[in-house]
Amino acid sequence: MAIDYPAGPDDYRAYLQRLQPGDRLLLQPGDYPHGLPLHHLSGEVGHPIVIAAANPAAPPRFIARPRANTLSLVDVRHISVRDLELDGQNQPVDAVKAEGHSRYADFITLERLNIHDHAASQQNVGISTKCPAYGWVIRDNRIERVGTGMYLGDSDGSDAFIGGRIEGNRISHTLGYSLQIKHQKIRSTEYAGRHDTVIRYNVFSKQGTLSGPQPRPNVLLGHFPLSGAGSEDRYLVYGNLFAHNPGEALLQAEGRVALYDNLFVNGSGGAIHIQPHNDVPRDMAIFSNTVLASGAGIQVRSADGKGYRQLVTVNLVAAGQPLQGGATSHNQTLAYRASCLDVHPAELNRCLLAGSRTLPRLPAELMRELAAYPEWNPAAASYGARIPAGLLRTLDKASP
Repeated sequence: MAIDYPAGPDDYRAYLQRLQPGDRLLLQPGDYPHGLPLHHLSGEVGHPIVIAAANPAAPPRFIARPRANTLSLVDVRHISVRDLELDGQNQPVDAVKAEGHSRYADFITLERLNIHDHAASQQNVGISTKCPAYGWVIRDNRIERVGTGMYLGDSDGSDAFIGGRIEGNRISHTLGYSLQIKHQKIRSTEYAGRHDTVIRYNVFSKQGTLSGPQPRPNVLLGHFPLSGAGSEDRYLVYGNLFAHNPGEALLQAEGRVALYDNLFVNGSGGAIHIQPHNDVPRDMAIFSNTVLASGAGIQVRSADGKGYRQLVTVNLVAAGQPLQGGATSHNQTLAYRASCLDVHPAELNRCLLAGSRTLPRLPAELMRELAAYPEWNPAAASYGARIPAGLLRTLDKASP
């Protein structure tokens, strides 16, 4: 039988190794200066181990300490952590880390965490994985004033982040990336089959962040394995707001990506850069996005002769250089309009199209093709992004 364990700052660590599938560790309000090591714990499908605030309106505050990551994950599965505050106080540590010596960290849910002030350097991260990580859900978190918002995977292409769902998060004021998912060299056959990673309803904003000596895009997506297990994986990136970057593009990607119903707003440079990084852009579908950028709007640098399809269609792009590269069709391009930078995202299309003539109808055959992508509704199709309810909910929360 699952057990609820009420605990406070003085006794919570004594309960950690007791936790069994379905158990909940319910933390009272207060300051917790001794970290949260979740090591060698396993829940079950439908019965995760839960670590949460006893009262979500009064979240426990975990205070960073030197030489130890605050929420440390080692050899864990089916763990849910929610409604906690992780205060870095600019210690040179990470807020949440699946440690490099861990063999796995699978089916982890991180929900409604308030992660802030982990910005001693760009290498200090809000949420980091450095071991194989499968089936994560990172939802409705607020991450601000950190070196890097999320860094998923290892720098050498090992320790893959697989089949994740990143949704409803608000990431702002990062020295480096809001989100980086590293390229993947090889994947164990344990993770055979296709596992798409979904990135939706997030706000990735570097507004108000000064460009440092190593500027980074808001989001960088690396490729999946080039052959074998995982080689057919995709990123499904839809319904997000990418806002402002003083030194780099808003999004850089390679590999296989479907990018649709997103808003890109950058008054200081470019928006979408599809280009080689550790490999090359492969099959890309870039459609129904709204782009306002003083630099390049949508730029696709493909690998000649590789035979991949990079579709760029039904986008509304107002930029210094609206479209460069890709297989373009049925886009609407406009000059950059700085007057639309400060409108509410839900009004961006209307602002950009003010005074425009009636736009041509979109071909039915194209609509049928695009309708295969999750949550894209051909009945609501128009040039540019259709703002999904999930993004509106994120925007309705406190501004990042």
